[in-house]
Parts: sequence; C-alpha cells; structure tokens
Amino acid sequence: MEYPMLVVKNTGSWYVVKTPAGEYVNCKIKGNFRLKGLRTTNPVAVGDHVQIMPNSDGTAFITAIKPRVNYIIRRASNLSKESHILAANLDMAALVVTLVHPPTSTTFIDRFLATAEAYGVKAMIIFNKIDLLTEPEDIELLEVVNYLYSSIGYDCVKLCARTGEGLETLRNKLCGKVTLLSGNSGVGKSTIINSLIPGLNQRTADISDAHDQGMHTTTFSEMFELPDSSGYIIDTPGIRGFGTIEMDEHEISHYFPEIFEESKNCRFGNCTHTHEPHCAVIEAVEDNRIAQSRYNSYLSILDDAAPDKYRKPY
Repeated sequence: MEYPMLVVKNTGSWYVVKTPAGEYVNCKIKGNFRLKGLRTTNPVAVGDHVQIMPNSDGTAFITAIKPRVNYIIRRASNLSKESHILAANLDMAALVVTLVHPPTSTTFIDRFLATAEAYGVKAMIIFNKIDLLTEPEDIELLEVVNYLYSSIGYDCVKLCARTGEGLETLRNKLCGKVTLLSGNSGVGKSTIINSLIPGLNQRTADISDAHDQGMHTTTFSEMFELPDSSGYIIDTPGIRGFGTIEMDEHEISHYFPEIFEESKNCRFGNCTHTHEPHCAVIEAVEDNRIAQSRYNSYLSILDDAAPDKYRKPY
C-alpha cells in the first residue's frame, strides 16, 4: 500500500498535504482518527506520509498514515500525560539556542537532546546570535557550552543568522536531510529560515524587554523545501518548556550518552545513579568527568518519570 501524500503543514484544525504532482490539498481527519498506543493532541503530524480521500469541494479526508520511522514529541501540558508530536520521519532535530537575549537554559537543551535520543533522532545544536556575545565572560560561556556538548558527541554550529556568519556551515549540514528546527521563542528560528530560503519572509518579532523572552511568531508547524531540493526544514512554534513523556525511569540514563557510558562501571546493574554505593556516574560527576548541569538535568527527568508526578486525567 502506497502513501504518496506528504503532510507539510498543521494549523490545528486543518492539515495541508502535498501531492506527488506538487499540488497542495487542505485536509481534515476522518471520524475519530487515533493512533493506537499513543495519546496525542495531534494524531497526524508534519512529515507524515498519508493516504487521502478527496471531497467534491477540493478538500480531502486523511484516511491512513504510513508507519513512522521516528518522531519527536513533548508533553502537551504539565497536568496531562498526553503528548504533542512536533514532527515525524526526521533525519535530524536541530535545537536553536541563544546564550543571551533570551538565554536558553541547559536544562531545556538537555531535555530536548534526551527526547531526541529516546525517539531515535540525531540531534544538533545551533548557537545563534553570537554577535551579541561581546563581553569576555559571554564569549567564554559560549566556548564552555560548545565544548560541553561537542565533547559528548553532539554536532554544534555557531551562527549569526542576521549577518550570515556560520550560515554556509549550517546549510551544508542540512543538505539532503529532513530537519526539525526547534527552540525557545525568540532564539531566531524564523530569521534562520529566512536566511536559508530567500524570499520566504517568515514573520519575526522583537524580544519582550520586560522578560527577555521571545514572543510567538510561528503558531503552527510547517515544512519548507530548501533551495535546489537539497532537503526540508520543519519550523515549529517556539516553546518555553520541554516536558518529557513516556520515558521509563530505568532507561533515562540511556538518553545521556556520557552517563550511559559511565554506568557500565556501576556496581549494581539497576543503579539509578542517585544514592547507590560505588556508583560510577556519581564518581564521574564528582571528578568533573560528567558536567553537574547534565547530571542535574538527568535527575529532573527522573523526577518527571515518577508515577505520581502528574495528575491523572479525569
């Protein structure tokens, strides 16, 4: 059975599907369409390959979804165990972060990276707005954070989308891939996309002076083709927090590569790396071979996985 149609946009109430002929069709989900085993606010996601049933008015119903290679999800709300699928069938997930105006927390970065690891998506980090790092301590912070994640094995790019510095390096890394672009509001995702795809003119907005936070300019997920058919970028709404979901507490350490590597030397096979004697992970943190910030992020996700952490839905 073939699934020739590609979901390229999700507005919340409608899905835009691209046909093999390059036409775009507005679609809705037929009936009570749900995917087995996954409670989600959006059962169809950008990047899905689907079948459709045309209507007489030029719209269509989505009737089936091809099994996904992978997907990225986040918790839909802090009071729910329901998830929201950011995108599906990805080659890479790129997290755009800024160290100032607004600052991105390492906890947010680590939660995103752990989620990518959990769902089998290669991740990279884009440090944007490096032109704003003019103070020596800011420049040093960039080098420290860049080293932290590159030493773990994550691809990192230093970028100034406004001036174009680092843009060609990023373009080469995106070539031929379907890439999810995510990050906090205000980190410059739309500016990056506008730089990569001339003439697109994605809307951008200023940073809130009161809270140094970005204001949402993207309100839905959408896929854009890079010039010369060299790949696709999926733009997503800016997110303030990244709640993890569906993570087994015994597997969370697997999603932190350096913690997983050290855990092989723990005395107990079921070590949680929180209190056990002869824990190689705790020793590595004390010896600064594992960053304290990464270990704290691991503990916060472990806390998320506690059975009674979130209220059960009514």
